[in-house]
Amino acid sequence: MPDNVDASEQMVDNWTKQIQETAARYQAMAARMQGQTVTERSKDNTVEVTIDAKGLLTDLVISEAASGKRMAEVSSQVMRLVQLAQSRIPELLQQAMAETVGTTDETASRVIAEAQSTFPEAPPEEDPAPPEPERHHRFGPEEEEPPPPASSTPPQPKPIPRRRRTQDDDDDDFGGSILS
Repeated sequence: MPDNVDASEQMVDNWTKQIQETAARYQAMAARMQGQTVTERSKDNTVEVTIDAKGLLTDLVISEAASGKRMAEVSSQVMRLVQLAQSRIPELLQQAMAETVGTTDETASRVIAEAQSTFPEAPPEEDPAPPEPERHHRFGPEEEEPPPPASSTPPQPKPIPRRRRTQDDDDDDFGGSILS
């Protein structure tokens, strides 16, 4: 019976050692990913974004040359570059796992699959839209109706309606004419 106890203790010790080694490898992989960043730049070098391993934007640079572009185009470039940079995270994660944990582990496969669903491939680049006509933006209260155009003749006052005289109007309490 003591042999069975010794064998059980040895088996538990081996499991404990394997778990500790696996945990150390995953911690090394996490530490490696912690410092990873991805930077993407637009083709015309007017916009540059940098994201961290969690997919969060850490740096955004918009050059002075972008000032001539429509703001909708610049914001679209920023979003596209962020998506492009994020789509590279699963690849970085897979590389870090291959070097630390290995990719044959079931947990590693799940982690990579989760990263791929969180950060899918970026959509294909669309052709830039033709420039829209220049728009003028006004800030302030909007007028509901434009004021009427000024006319050349002043408005005529409305006539005051005359009151019809009745019999009681002739019968004053003052008696007589006021001009006498």
